[in-house]
This record gives sequence, structure tokens and C-alpha cells, in this order.
Amino acid sequence: MKLTILFLCTTIFLLGCTGEEPQSTDNQTSMYEKMPAQPPTVAAKPKDLTEHGNVRNDPYYWLNDRENPDVIAYLNAENAYKDAVMADLKDVQEELFQEIKGRIKEKDESVPQLDNGYWYYYRYVEGGEYPIHCRKAKTLDAPEQVMLDVNEAAKPYDYYSAAGLDVSTDNKILAYGVDTLSRRIYTIVFKNLETGEMLADIIPNTDGSFVWANDNKTVFYGVKDETLRVVEIRKHSLGTDPATDPVVFHENDATFDLGIEKTQSKKYLLISSTQTVSNEYRYLDANTPDGQWTVFQPRERNLEYSVDHGDQWYIRTNMGATNFRLMSATEGKTGKADWKDVIAHRPDVFLEGFTLFKSHLVLEERISGIVHIRAKSWDGKQDYHVDFGEDAYVVWPANNREFTSGLVRLQYMSLTTPSTVYDVNLFTKEKKTMKVQEVLGGFDRNNYVSERIYATARDGVKVPISIVYRKGFQKDGTQPLLLYAYGSYGSSTDPTFSAARLSLLDRGFAYAIAHIRGGQEMGRQWYDDGKLLKKKNTFTDYIDCAAYLVAKNYTGQDHLFAMGGSAGGLLMGAVVNMRPDLFKGVVAAVPFVDVVTTMLDETIPLTTFEWDEWGDPHKKEYYDYMLSYSPYDQVAAKAYPAMLVTTGLHDSQVQYFEPAKWVAKLRTLKTDKNPLLLHTNMDAGHGGQSGRFRAFREVAMEYAFMLDLAGKVKVKG
Repeated sequence: MKLTILFLCTTIFLLGCTGEEPQSTDNQTSMYEKMPAQPPTVAAKPKDLTEHGNVRNDPYYWLNDRENPDVIAYLNAENAYKDAVMADLKDVQEELFQEIKGRIKEKDESVPQLDNGYWYYYRYVEGGEYPIHCRKAKTLDAPEQVMLDVNEAAKPYDYYSAAGLDVSTDNKILAYGVDTLSRRIYTIVFKNLETGEMLADIIPNTDGSFVWANDNKTVFYGVKDETLRVVEIRKHSLGTDPATDPVVFHENDATFDLGIEKTQSKKYLLISSTQTVSNEYRYLDANTPDGQWTVFQPRERNLEYSVDHGDQWYIRTNMGATNFRLMSATEGKTGKADWKDVIAHRPDVFLEGFTLFKSHLVLEERISGIVHIRAKSWDGKQDYHVDFGEDAYVVWPANNREFTSGLVRLQYMSLTTPSTVYDVNLFTKEKKTMKVQEVLGGFDRNNYVSERIYATARDGVKVPISIVYRKGFQKDGTQPLLLYAYGSYGSSTDPTFSAARLSLLDRGFAYAIAHIRGGQEMGRQWYDDGKLLKKKNTFTDYIDCAAYLVAKNYTGQDHLFAMGGSAGGLLMGAVVNMRPDLFKGVVAAVPFVDVVTTMLDETIPLTTFEWDEWGDPHKKEYYDYMLSYSPYDQVAAKAYPAMLVTTGLHDSQVQYFEPAKWVAKLRTLKTDKNPLLLHTNMDAGHGGQSGRFRAFREVAMEYAFMLDLAGKVKVKG
């Protein structure tokens, strides 16, 4: 299912390297040679699932019940087995964790951001897992006010997430969402920043998103139903009982999800109804929260648009524009018949986003797979791209909330460049470096090399691959390489920096990203050619990229590793069914593998508005196509590579039982003796553990799994 964050391999956090070459051997005996003889067993309880006259038997359907003690016992047994198999790697995992953690500058802070007269920032203290959110009035020399110390708030909980922090227009009340289960169900709470007291207002069962009206007492927020879809926007007035909050909009179409936001001008509030292939917005003057919402442009199938307001309305839309264009509309005339071109459609440029300033329009334009930042003054005197001096990178506007500012803040990184914050003067083009993320442990970007190459897919399409490795990496087919990909929802997997990844690079691995169809790296058509009845292009693109890397001697089949998570985990499941011989080992994180069963069950979270991504299997054409690649359904009696599968008991995106069932079925049918391990985090959900450091324990586990298979485990003594 949809991943809100591309997590482990695209970690953009904080880290560095030792700069030392560890001792290793490529022919050492893997510690997996000492695997316990008997993996866990789980009872098969056949259940027939019938659709379109086709009967599928699911022997592990009963694992869907997380309240069943036998299910919990099975998950615990799998965890114990994984621990037993990896027992000899315990010291390696700890070494990797401490190495990764040691690259983090523990005492650190963000670059302050101006908003409504206050400078907002967060900082970390030594040993702290969570940020401390602070602000200063008017100048950076003013006294610090701590708004929220998440370390203190999180103390009673195994998991804690504080999200969406936002302050009322009069700067007096802080609101934020709290999730203590990792189910992405948030309770909104309020804090008086003048007295430090928490208000009695407590709003449960939200998605964590909300906006303040300009009266400083009214908040609009989204409410989830049992499938975790946001179905209502409600209005709360401080000091009243949230149980009596009126519904201002209810979404009746189960394929749509709701959101709430405020425009850049801060003049309007917006309700978004979003489907994969269409949108609808409603707007309300932020100064009149009791007023009537107005439809911006009625929803139409295959009409996508998003809106913002500066001096007038601006609309990013696919109307007559595969790669999207930017249009404008005046107050009171917001229907598509009144939209006018600002940036026309271009077949070779994908318009990914825009940010409005009083003096300039800032555009995110993806050209040949790379995002370019373009600044264009409204008076027509300036139109330029910001230069970053690298060929492959990722950059985006970062939290620019001051409409009248003459500066745009950008966040930048590449495979070899840590996260860097720039302020660009829109008038002079001066690019000022505000912060380069410090990486401890002697990191030197000059020790690493990145490349961008192209593999030819079986239908002739050129698929980009981004690669990074440490200098000295030999392209002789004997070196290990980890190939990561996602390839769904039009989510582009950009070449980001991850210093956790340095623990692989410094031990001889190369790391590659396959920019396969299903993402949006090469424009909107790239996405359209990797979904619905073209979904198999995603899988074959990945296989063709892997085969190309082997053919060009970046690695060999005995040294090639695969990784993907969520929908990227579906990718892993599909490719190991199609080409299990191509990979030494696979890490499938929170994998969406039981495609048909899940898409048929409308009670499962997030199912209904996924139909435009995968297809509605209630329709036979989509049922047959999905069944032909669904990893769980296509497991067969054959040899599979070594596999580590991870999940979270409270996962709201991909339910834990999908990977659990998949592993159980693989155990029954696979003919090899390669390790198959299931790790279930019993305290976390889709994004893994909360906190700044704890999540890296699972990264260390995954790295140890691959390093041992690759013969790259550090030799003690």
C-alpha cells in the first residue's frame, strides 16, 4: 500500500563514516550455515475465496486476526527463530548500530524559519531520541521559548509521534497531533504558550492534520473511519466539547480521501478531496470560519488539479497536459472554463510543484529525471534556474511560509552530498548556505563516487539507474551491490544521501536505485506506464536493471541484493517469483504482497482509494491481471534467494498479516535451504520505531543480514 515515506534506503538523516577499510573475506563460511534445523510451523486452515467463478484457497487467512493469541504466538516464534539464526551476528548488529549512531551529531538544531513574527526551530540534546521544538520572538537574539519537549512527552510510551505542530494566528496556542500506537491515528491536543498549560480540548481519531482559522479559536480537522480513510472534516471551537463538533464536509465516495490546509496567502482554507485520478477542492475565507464552503471546480474523472492562493488563484493541473501545467483564476471565477495559462504544458518537462511569493513564482520542474528549481518574477524581468553544480541530486522548497519573503529556502542533497539548506535571494540569485548536515566519524564526500547510467528495458525503454560506491570499488563482477526501488503511486525515488548507507559502502558494497516505471522520475507517462494493466512494467524494469548491472560487471548474480518496502515490497515479491535466480539476498520491508485479497476487502484500511492504482478486482479484467503477479498467489515450489521480511504489528498501511502469510506459504513451498526470516516489530507500525536512534537497530539488522551473505562481515581479532 502507499508509503508516506520512503524509509530505510532513502534515510536522509545525519550520518557519516569511519573512513577505515574493515577486514573481510569473500569466502568465509556464512553464519547462516548454523541455522536451526526447524523453522516455525503454523497451522494451515484452508479457506476458499471465490471471485468471478475462480476459487483461491488461502490456508493462512486466519492470521488476519491480531486478537487471536495463536497469531501472536506465531509472530513471536518467527521473531525467536530470526534471533536464533542471526545469533552469531549479534555483535555485528551492535557494531553497525553504534557505528551508524556514532555518525549522528547528537547536539544539533535546525535552521530557524520565520513565520508570523517568530523564528521557529527544533533542536536535539545529547542522548535525546526526540526533538525539542522552540521559537524566538522577532529576532534570533531573543530568549528561547520551548514549545514542546518531545523527549519528556514520550517517556511513558514505547512509541510516540508528535505531528503537525502549528500555532494560532495570534501566536498564543500550539496545536499538535499525538500517536502512541504507530497506527497513524492521532489525537489533537492544545497548549497555551503563554501559561504552559494544556487545554482541556482533546480531539481523538484524527489523521493529525488540521488548520487554524484566523479567529484564533477555530480549528478544522480530518476524522478517520474504521478503514483509516479520512471521511469527514469537522470544526472545533476551543472550550467546547469535541463530541459536539459539527461536520462541515463528509466524503461519500469511498475512493476519495480528505485533507485540510491553508493557502500561502493565509487568506483561505482548503478542503481537498483526492483520488488517484481526480481532485476536488472547497475553499472558505479564513476570517469567516462559520461561513459556507465553496466548490472550486467540481470533480471530473481524470481531471487532476491542486490549488494555492497568492494575489489570485493558481492551479497545477493535467487538463490537456500530461506533464501538468500551471494556470490562474481570479476571485469568484474558479471553474476550469476561466482558468488561464501561466506555465504552458511541455512534453519534456514535468511540472512537479510550485511555491508562491509576492514577487516571484518558484517552480519545481523535473527534466530528464532531475528536479530543477526555477524562479520567475511576476514582473517578467527574471526567469532563471538555480545552479547546484551536480548532475544528479534532489532538491525541494522547504517550509516557505512567508508570502512576502524575498528568499526561498531549499533543501538539497545527492548520493554523495549530505543534506544542505540554502537560502536563495530571489532578486540577486545569491545562494547562501545556511547549514550542511555534519557527519561525524571523518566523512569525506570525495571518498565516494556516484554515477547515473541507463539500462535498456525489454521493450526498448531506457531506465535510469543512480549508483554510489566508495572509491576503489572494482567493476569485475565480484563486488556486492544493493539495488533499491519503489515504483508505485508516481512516487519518484530520488538520489538522496544516507549516511547509514555508508556502513555498506565502506564494506565494499555499491548501492543503486532503479528509477523504474510506476514512479514519476521521467514524467507523468512514466507513472501511467507502471500502473493498472501496465503494472508488470515495474517488475520487468527492475529485473532488466538488475541484469544490466550484472552484464556490466558492477556485480554478479551471487553478489546482487534487492531491497524495497511497502509497494516496493510488492516489487520484491514479484521479482523473486519471476527471477529468483538473479539475487543472492532480498530484504522486503513491510511488503504489500497479498494484492488480490486485500483489494477485494473494502474493510481493510486504504483499500478503496487504491483501486485506481492497482485496479478494482471486482472487475474480472483487473482480477485476472492482478492475480497473475500477486506475490502471495504466485508463490511456487522452487528455489528462492535468502530473504529477510519485516513488518509491524500495528501497521496501518500494509497489515502485518500480509508478510506473515507470505512467509508461511514460502516456508511450505520453497525447495531451497536459504534462510527465510520474518521480523515483526511488536510495538511499531509502517514507519518502524519512533525516535532518532532506535529505528537504526532494524537498519543494522538488515545490513548484518546482507553483509554476512556477502562475506563482508568484519573479522574479529
